[in-house]
Amino acid sequence: MSNLTVRLTSQNPILVPGAEMEVDLEWDLDHPAENLELRLVWNTSGKGDQDMKVAKTYHLASPGRTGSQRMSIVLPWGPYSFSGRLISLGWAFELVSLPDEESVREPFVLAPHGHEVLLTPSGVAEGTV
Repeated sequence: MSNLTVRLTSQNPILVPGAEMEVDLEWDLDHPAENLELRLVWNTSGKGDQDMKVAKTYHLASPGRTGSQRMSIVLPWGPYSFSGRLISLGWAFELVSLPDEESVREPFVLAPHGHEVLLTPSGVAEGTV
């Protein structure tokens, strides 16, 4: 079985929108991939429909069977990570081997104030000031 790793160089899983950060990638594949993709994704979870969006894709052409690479990524300005009673939104880096589509995800929080936005029943966001 292939081994894919995404590691944030920041020890803090809460990342500031618009900041530049580094991500370490490692792979040890059963057979050479045509290419690897590092995807910056967000998804919703909770009641109702679940959505996923790929915000940005970075391609590593002809990566070989094994290797590693550090990438510098500029984080998007939003949407912010949030949690509410009915729905939440979270971010992740996803490393995908193609064409096999084996993948691994490394979640993180994208928020300007050091924690995700908490939605209250009244609809007022806490922790945004």
